[in-house]
Amino acid sequence: MTRGGGVVRVAAPSPVKRLRPRGRSSQADLVVDLAIRPLRDGDPEIISAAMAALGWNKPVSQYENYLAEQRAGVRSVLVATVDGEYAGYVTVRWESPYEPFEGIPEIQDFNVLPKLRRRGIGGALMDAAEALVAERSPVVGIGVGLYPDYGQAQRMYVRRGYLPDGRGLIYDGRQVPPMETIRNDDSATLMFTKQLR
Repeated sequence: MTRGGGVVRVAAPSPVKRLRPRGRSSQADLVVDLAIRPLRDGDPEIISAAMAALGWNKPVSQYENYLAEQRAGVRSVLVATVDGEYAGYVTVRWESPYEPFEGIPEIQDFNVLPKLRRRGIGGALMDAAEALVAERSPVVGIGVGLYPDYGQAQRMYVRRGYLPDGRGLIYDGRQVPPMETIRNDDSATLMFTKQLR
């Protein structure tokens, strides 16, 4: 990865990566072109439409804000494409709003289209995000939701070497004290860190 002119450029080790196909072995020889690049003009509409097709409320304005934050150096956004089509993204927020992560960049908002999961795209996005963070910090942070939709992510982060930060349940950036009732939504998380170097 290189940085130049405020833009993050992700250099893949190979322009073509064999991804694990889903389904029957008749797809076993499927080779697709996986590229990971920074968010750019035109992406907000494409990503928002892909999320809306899944029933997820991720408005164009969210990705326009990400683009503005990327230009300001607050956040980096990496977009995965497969055969030139949008497949997923991950963001790195260089200054985490989670107080215990002061000085630790945080990986946030990691998504791969469900139809393309379990093919290595998520791992490639995480590899790229971690490599990007490693250029600036020896440690990276990440938060993960607690309900079943986050199950794959929970397992992935543990397999990748992320460890809980030991502060227990966090809700909307705040540690939840014992016996307090909360709503189990996207704001309820466990926070993890990983040593990168």
